[in-house]
Amino acid sequence: QVQLVESGGGSVQAGGSLRLSCVASGYTFSRSRTCMAWFRQAPGKTREAIAAIDTATERPYFVAAVQGRFTLSQDNVENTLYLQMNDLEPEDTAMYYCAASLSPPGRGAYCLQWVNYNHWGQGTQVTVSS
Repeated sequence: QVQLVESGGGSVQAGGSLRLSCVASGYTFSRSRTCMAWFRQAPGKTREAIAAIDTATERPYFVAAVQGRFTLSQDNVENTLYLQMNDLEPEDTAMYYCAASLSPPGRGAYCLQWVNYNHWGQGTQVTVSS
């Protein structure tokens, strides 16, 4: 059974940093065609994808809103994906979710096909004050 467990959220002031962790179990973390992503949902808004990575190639992708401030890394021994968030802004306040897409169909940028993410963690809250 696939499980994703996030941690690392908290409250920080604008300009601060946080590192979120997502521990995965129930599948081979870095096998071919395995994608992991971070989504976030702010109060009153729809959930949005912000970053994704092909855990076999370790090729990351970031949406424009976080590009240059957030980075992804992974530990294949601990089956953990990290989201390092720097220069946080109040607009980054949201519940952050880790998700996995295992063996997604299609070709090319299959890790960016958000509809294929069907395994989710419980979320971790990030609050950034001005």
